[in-house]
Amino acid sequence: MILLLVITLTSLRPVADNYPVYNGTDLGVTYSPLKTVFKVWAPQASAAKLRLYSKGHGGNALQTLDLKQQENGVWSATVLKDIKNQYYTFQVMQAGKWLLEVPDMYAKAVGSNGKRGMVVNLAETNPAGWAADKKPALKNFTDIVLYETHVRDISIDPNSGITHKGKFLGLAEVGTRSTDGQFTGLSHMKELGITHVHLLPSFDFATIDESKSSNGQYNWGYDPQNYNVPEGSYATDAYNGNVRIREFKQMVKAMHANGLRVVLDVVYNHTNDTEHSVFNQFAPGYFYRKTASGQYSNGTGCGNETASERPMMRKFMIESVLYWAKEYHIDGFRFDLMGVHDIATMNALSDALHRYDPTIFIYGEGWTAGDSVLPDSLRATKAHTAQLHQIAAFGDDMRDGLKGGFSDVKSRGFVSAQAGTAESVKFGIAGAVQHPQIDYSAVNYSKVPWASQPYQAISYASCHDDNSLFDRLKIANPDATEAELIKMDKLSNTTVLTSQGISFLHSGAEFLRTKKGVANSYKSPDSINQIDWYRKTHYKAVYDYYRGLVNLRKSHPAFRMPTTELIQKHLSFITTNDKELIAYTLNGNANRDKWTTIMVILNGNASAKQYKLPAGNWTIVADGDKVNQQGISTVSNIITIPATTGYILHQ
Repeated sequence: MILLLVITLTSLRPVADNYPVYNGTDLGVTYSPLKTVFKVWAPQASAAKLRLYSKGHGGNALQTLDLKQQENGVWSATVLKDIKNQYYTFQVMQAGKWLLEVPDMYAKAVGSNGKRGMVVNLAETNPAGWAADKKPALKNFTDIVLYETHVRDISIDPNSGITHKGKFLGLAEVGTRSTDGQFTGLSHMKELGITHVHLLPSFDFATIDESKSSNGQYNWGYDPQNYNVPEGSYATDAYNGNVRIREFKQMVKAMHANGLRVVLDVVYNHTNDTEHSVFNQFAPGYFYRKTASGQYSNGTGCGNETASERPMMRKFMIESVLYWAKEYHIDGFRFDLMGVHDIATMNALSDALHRYDPTIFIYGEGWTAGDSVLPDSLRATKAHTAQLHQIAAFGDDMRDGLKGGFSDVKSRGFVSAQAGTAESVKFGIAGAVQHPQIDYSAVNYSKVPWASQPYQAISYASCHDDNSLFDRLKIANPDATEAELIKMDKLSNTTVLTSQGISFLHSGAEFLRTKKGVANSYKSPDSINQIDWYRKTHYKAVYDYYRGLVNLRKSHPAFRMPTTELIQKHLSFITTNDKELIAYTLNGNANRDKWTTIMVILNGNASAKQYKLPAGNWTIVADGDKVNQQGISTVSNIITIPATTGYILHQ
């Protein structure tokens, strides 16, 4: 076993051991009106050239310069005049061969399709009032309610009432309404009450032709090209690198002004292209892991995986997120396939971000998409969350406990009366921390708690991956009526929004979003992916219920206790003698809640159940149809919980 580990680690190291490390923070382009300095790290290069252009594509070079070799693998050139708004490429000679003309990996502005970098004065990209931009207050990470959306999805519907459909500016528009008069876009999210908008990848990705961005091309964006540049197809002008930067900032500023923080979905675990990537044009092989046989390791399922443990890849990741946090005022980062990254890099990255801003929230997918040469013990997976510094992971235990296992779309979960799922749901209710009343042997995936504190656990029922929640329930319950499916849907997110940890909603779930049965819709057309704003009107009662639950959570700190100790002290599960009936109390004015005791009863059965309440009078504040914090009715002794319904009561 030890010998195998040594061999595996050795296969990770040979390239890295032979390369110098540059510790400076000035790689890329440093602009001033008097001079612009270009620096790239290409430790094995024998020559390197810089070309300047007047346009982001086409035309001959205005100037070609030879870069000079410096220490620690760096090559540099300085242009002693003002070249603002000119475009540039680098080209490196490696083993006697000139590689491709590309921007540098640190490029902060590019032209159309990201083929050339652009020299910009970042200060001139700031919208009016940017210096006074203020992020909404955040006391505890457990106060967060995440809302995952896509720049194009949320605005492209003809009924959205948004002028800049499919653009960053579309998410900066305030007061937009559908033809039915319902708020859409930014104002909808504000009305719903969520705290953080999680944007699917909005950096420059590869698979949309930005010169034809009006012809309905679609991608989620998990195909990285230029990590430090906003996506051009989301800008009103993809040709001028200043525009996408300014409009991204306008979006962030508008969200902040409306009480919303902004999370960027980041994809450092792989590149869209391997051989032609910017990484391989400067240090071929260095930035990727390879197997013992010399093949690219593929823990991402995308043909390659980056080597986060190597010093210059670790440095790049840390400097990249810091750049987004500082230049764009980003409030959080969601890491795609975080399990591909090593624990040490994620911790160094988190420490650096939190030194800059302690309120930045970091979370990720605590798994890989395939096997990796990185030893499991070093991976930033869900099982190792307790080793991570202020980083959260998605709780697939609760997700699949609620609706059924991800590997079989016809499987059922707690909300569809599937026996044996309650313990997985309880695991999520407790925020994936140690709780004495959970039978961990009966939890679907995790036989031990994996979060050291509740802010490390993301509670959710659905996200962009796989079928939407409503579609998934329909597939697994083909004989159910729409009314029954709606009850399952509401019970799913009633559970999520009353659980400890951090709540997460997939955009559109609040009015039963459908992707028409398409699961992996990463390049499906708008007709599949767009938020259909008519559904907000058609399912207004469902939307109002979701909105009521979000507001209830925000109003009552008992649902968002910040420490494991508080959860262990104040959350008590009650034995119901029914495998599909979960009941628990949040007692003793938990987390200084104004309600002395809160009771949550979740009936996953397909029939109504009677439940004997603890002594005293109880006020019902949510009954599966409506939420009213002032009280719907009072009850004592025996209560009847309808089929597939959650009740919330208090004393």
